[in-house]
Amino acid sequence: MNKEVSFSGKGTRADIGDMTIFRILPNRYADAVGPFVFLDHIAPSIHETTKNSTTGAHPHRGIATLSYVLNGQDEHFDSFGNHAVVFSGGVQWMKAGNGIIHDERLSYDTRSNVKITHGFQFWINLPSKNKAENPEYLAIQGDEIPKKSLENESGWLKVVAGNYQGLHSVIPEYTEQFIYHIHLFADQQFTLHVKEELEVAAFLPLQNAQINGSDFQSGEFIEFDRKSGIIEIKSQDDKALDILLFGGEHYSEPIIAQGPFVMNAQQEITDAYLDFYDGKYGTISY
Repeated sequence: MNKEVSFSGKGTRADIGDMTIFRILPNRYADAVGPFVFLDHIAPSIHETTKNSTTGAHPHRGIATLSYVLNGQDEHFDSFGNHAVVFSGGVQWMKAGNGIIHDERLSYDTRSNVKITHGFQFWINLPSKNKAENPEYLAIQGDEIPKKSLENESGWLKVVAGNYQGLHSVIPEYTEQFIYHIHLFADQQFTLHVKEELEVAAFLPLQNAQINGSDFQSGEFIEFDRKSGIIEIKSQDDKALDILLFGGEHYSEPIIAQGPFVMNAQQEITDAYLDFYDGKYGTISY
């Protein structure tokens, strides 16, 4: 049985500097999908310099951030002394834990002549016990992300987070989670069987698609019901298709989100701000 669509819609503009950003999650109908409480789509744009598109130094507590770079390169700095650059197809993952300051600089991929930037940032809500842990960091290059060809040479699937048919992402899991980047060639299809109670959503960054018999447009976020069932995706318009499927286990603790912090109680949000203003998150050395 096909899973039912519970909501679909497009994001709202949330630009940072010269980056055109669409905030996909949270939205008016969904505060979270599994452990994911935030998704920004950094729309494709052309950059002529490697010095633009910094997010600016800012704090986090209670979450892990995951930046997935389709095109370009992403340079990471944080107050624990971590610094690395990932290139097209790579991931920057950072567990904020009990508090950290970070900055990211998105620019074109200096290894090629393609001056396009395009990517996503997810926030993964940590269980309360993990919110108190020290920060951690991983830089994962594109060729380190597990990838497999789909049946009948219909396309490929990358396991950005979680597991799929024997492929395992190196990104830590605190609850069940997954992010799949699926690429379908023209006029092909892909079917995913989703078990009971898993929350799952899809996002179409650039192309239209048919999902479970209904047509959806580029830029749409599609959330599904929690019953077990099938998600069938078909590419349209004689074009190849890229789609993200993401979700996981329902987050059962209270979710209190304010600014860059996601905690389980309002007092914890207050403490997060107080500790930041007291300098307890450290400083970045560029």
